[in-house]
Amino acid sequence: MKRLSIAIAAAVGVLIVAPISVSAKDKAAKHPMAPLSAEQLGTADRVLLGQSRCEFNQSVNVAAVPGQKGWFNVEYKGKSYLMAPEHTTTGAVRLEDKKAGMMWLQIANKSMLMNSKIGQRMVDNCVHPSQRT
Repeated sequence: MKRLSIAIAAAVGVLIVAPISVSAKDKAAKHPMAPLSAEQLGTADRVLLGQSRCEFNQSVNVAAVPGQKGWFNVEYKGKSYLMAPEHTTTGAVRLEDKKAGMMWLQIANKSMLMNSKIGQRMVDNCVHPSQRT
């Protein structure tokens, strides 16, 4: 059936295009990032960079965007999210990619990645080496 569909598409001249994944680094290069407030830059100074090991043998990597103070690439399962810090009243570090609806929440002893659009934790119990007791 799949071969027949491809043959029909080729016969009628239909171009089949697979979606291309664009990394947060590529997005950052193409789109200027909004300037951050002093409060956001203060939060950015507390972001733990590098790999955090998570539940179910998963991991999340957080890296600063070169040349863009306060902006971060958060990578999970082959996807990269361009995130900026947001102020919290609790002292937690919160990074958000508002367009994708993703949020990285870092507290004293662990971090988690959430999809705020669907209200679901993507991965939890992520521990950076500096969060280990």
